Amino acid sequence: MKLYLSVDMEGITGLPDYTYVDSSKHNYERARKIMTEETNYVIESAFQQGCTEIVVNDSHSKMNNLLIEALHPEAYLITGEVKPYSMMQGLDDSFDGAMFIGYHARAGQFGVMSHAMIHAVRNFFINDHVIGEMGLNAYLAGYYNVPLLMVAGDDQAAKEAEELVKGITTAAVKTSISRSSVKSLSPKKAGELLTKQVETALQNRQKIQPLVPPDRPVLRIEFTNYGQAEWANLMPGTEIEPGTTIVRYEAKDIKEAYQAMLVMTELAMNTTFS
Repeated sequence: MKLYLSVDMEGITGLPDYTYVDSSKHNYERARKIMTEETNYVIESAFQQGCTEIVVNDSHSKMNNLLIEALHPEAYLITGEVKPYSMMQGLDDSFDGAMFIGYHARAGQFGVMSHAMIHAVRNFFINDHVIGEMGLNAYLAGYYNVPLLMVAGDDQAAKEAEELVKGITTAAVKTSISRSSVKSLSPKKAGELLTKQVETALQNRQKIQPLVPPDRPVLRIEFTNYGQAEWANLMPGTEIEPGTTIVRYEAKDIKEAYQAMLVMTELAMNTTFS
């Protein structure tokens, strides 16, 4: 059994705000250790349940956060920036299942550090259906017929996952009080929860269906200001919907839509205030 892990940071145990997830801030090194330890609980439990290969994709910011020297020695790690498929790099149809660890709620929603890829994004849509990072990533897994078996993060990420995938297993390691405060389990207690939920998720894997993406999806990204939409619109094939900050792209499949999202959000980050 081959398992894919996409590991983000905002939903990791005990992390309440940006000082833990920004590499220039004082709490970041602490957060890297907790993130790596949390990933190890998932890996160890998955191996105990019969997984024979586990690939971990570091999926936060510059995507070089996980400490490979402290990572479970039997896991593979995909690390570093400029990945063609970002948070889902390395996934293909050889995997039996995927799990998302350290995930958060989508932009504009209640939940600790909720956002969608970058702070310039107000909403993602696929065929007019609003979606977050989690949904886009689950759709890309579904393209390869890989089911999303478990999501771990704050309680709002767990809620979003349960609305997205019928029967999914979740592990809420912290409860959001505000966008920058949480009531959290200790790392040890979170590890016990993750160990148990991974076991449950893998035992139930035959009951979970992949989230199959629509054919020829229309990607729409709503930005927070018009300048961001103008930058995103520099990508060929896009158009700004009149009277809005929404940029539209008609893709041939979800893989193309996903890469279009990456290009458009990277362009949008060039926007300055004045």
